[in-house]
This record gives sequence, C-alpha cells and structure tokens, in this order.
Amino acid sequence: MAINQDLIVTVMLALVMALVISFAATPFVRRLAFTIGAVDIPRDNRRMHDHPIPRLGGLAIFLGFVISVLIFAEIDRELQGILIGAVIIVVLGIVDDIKSLPAKLKLVVQILAALCAVYHGVVIEVINNPNIFSDNPYWVLGFWSYPISIIWIVAITNSVNLIDGLDGLADGVSTIGALTMLILAVMLQEWEISIVCGALVGACVGFIPYNLNPAKIFMGDTGSTFLGFILATVSIQGLFKYYAVISFLVPFIILGLPIFDTSFAFIRRILRGQSPMTADRSHVHHKLIDMGMNQKQAVSTLYIISGVLGLSAVMLTTTSAGKAALFILALVICAVVAVRAIWPPHHGDGGVGEKKKADEKPPETAGEETEEEKNG
Repeated sequence: MAINQDLIVTVMLALVMALVISFAATPFVRRLAFTIGAVDIPRDNRRMHDHPIPRLGGLAIFLGFVISVLIFAEIDRELQGILIGAVIIVVLGIVDDIKSLPAKLKLVVQILAALCAVYHGVVIEVINNPNIFSDNPYWVLGFWSYPISIIWIVAITNSVNLIDGLDGLADGVSTIGALTMLILAVMLQEWEISIVCGALVGACVGFIPYNLNPAKIFMGDTGSTFLGFILATVSIQGLFKYYAVISFLVPFIILGLPIFDTSFAFIRRILRGQSPMTADRSHVHHKLIDMGMNQKQAVSTLYIISGVLGLSAVMLTTTSAGKAALFILALVICAVVAVRAIWPPHHGDGGVGEKKKADEKPPETAGEETEEEKNG
C-alpha cells in the first residue's frame, strides 16, 4: 500500500498545530473560567478534590481542534455538519460549566446537535451482518439509519462525559480512541478523516499536561461532551461508512471503555430500581480507587485497557478473524499481568488503608466532576 508522503505531512501538521494551540490556550481559558465563575467547588463527599478547580478546559481543546481543521481539512458537507453540531455542544457545555443545567434540557440540545450532523449526511447507512452464516453480508438500514445514527451520537457523547471522573481519564481515553481511528484512516487512505483525527489527537495531547493529577483545570462538560460528540461523528464517517472493509464491531471496540462503563452503570441502577442517571460510586474508576489504587494508578490502568482495545480494533481490521482473536487474547493476558505486576493487590486491609492515606493527600485526590455528580 503506497502512502502519500505529502498527505502524511499534512496530517502531522494538523496534529502539531492543534497541540500547540490547545496547550497555549489552556492558561488563558483557566483564567477565563475563574473570571466567569466556571469553577468546580466541592460540596459533597462524592467529589475527589478538596479545593476549587476551574473547569471549561474543553474550550482550549475545541479551539485547537477547530482551528487546525479549518486550516488543513477540506470542509465538505459532512464535516460542516460535524462542526456545526460541535459548536452547539460546546456552547451548551460552556453554559453548563458556569451554571448547571437540567439533564433533560441538555439531552434535547444534544439531540439537536446530532440532528445537525445527520442532516448533513453523517449517517450509518450500512453495517456488516453479524451473522456470519447469512448469505447477505451487509444490512442496509434504510429509514432506521437516521434514528440509529442519532442514538449512537448522543450515546457516545454522554458515555465519554460519564467517565470523566478522574484527572486525565476522559482526555487520555479520547486520545487513544482518536489515535486508533487515525491509524485506521491512514491505512484506508481516507485523508480527510485522517486530518480530522490528527487534529483531535493533537488537541487532546496539548491539554493533558494541565489535566493530569493533580489537575490544574478540568475539561468540564465543555470538553467531555465535545470529545464524545466528535468521536461519535468521526467514527460514523471514518469507520461505519466503510462497511466493506471494517467490521461494525470496530467502533464499539475502539470506544469500548466508555460504552461498557456507561451501559453497566445504567443496567446496575435499573436492576436496583433506581433512575439510570442516579449518581453513585460504582463506575470502573471508582472501583479501582476503592481497591486501593490512587488516581494515577487507576487512570494508567484504564489507559492500558483502552490501548488494548485500540490495538485489537486495528488487528481486527488488518488480519483474519482467527489471528485477530488470538492477538486480542494475548493482549488481554499481557495487560492483566502488567497491571498485577505494577500494582499488586494490597493485603491485610484490602487496600482500604492505602485509600485513606491517599484521601489524606489533596494533590493525589483531585478529580474531575462527573455529569452525575453535577446533577446528583
């Protein structure tokens, strides 16, 4: 497969520009957040930080991404719809970071943003038939392509938002997901998608030095919902569209961590007779903290899981199903061994003592505020 060197350079330039803009803009956004009152003040014991921390950091990610895309990408109808929807999501996030909005209102606006993208052609029209014994290799969704696309966009938007519970978690997981999509887009020589993914990777990487524990600024709803929206819409354009090459499972694998965490959170609450949006401490990152890990260890563990899922998606696309399955199994085993070796389980107090020590150190316990905590 011949790779166009000039286009690779363009992708790298888009990545670097987004990184530089995001990194340079974050200190200004931090000061702006204090000025307009977009500050997370801990008010209950669900917060994992003990002092006011500005949110709104997602605005720096958005600026880096949009400026880079406008300079390097060709703005076709589909990308225009994605950008319009992203602006709606970011405006919603800014208002919500200043003054928390009702969940139902936010859902309505998110659907409106998804409709903008779908109206401009960002639609899942055909997927692989999961039944390998069927004579028909593809499913043409017809009318159902529109509601399915809207549900996918809104679901992923909120899934990324709901995992934004530890410093650097949502940003890092989104970076890994965007990087995986970038690799697949380059392999398929889909250069416009490659530029968009490159810009997203750069914007996330530029922000993460400020967001790692102990965080100087949170991305807030402005960032988490924006990242979820872009990952959802770009996955439609860059993955679902190429049904003849990529299994419909690939987008689910790439975004597996937020999908898994949110799905099981909703199922868990429904089985308990609670509202799916009821706040609790049962997300994956909460479980790792309760096991005795500090934030850095928990976030690193989830980075490893996301990396394994990303590599698995690439393997599923580039090799036979049998080889991909073996490779995925090997990666899972290696990841489990690595996590156990780096962070062995605590004995005696079951890790509770370690957690208490971590809780006594404010720099180690600063954490992002999840959507559920804001509405809880």
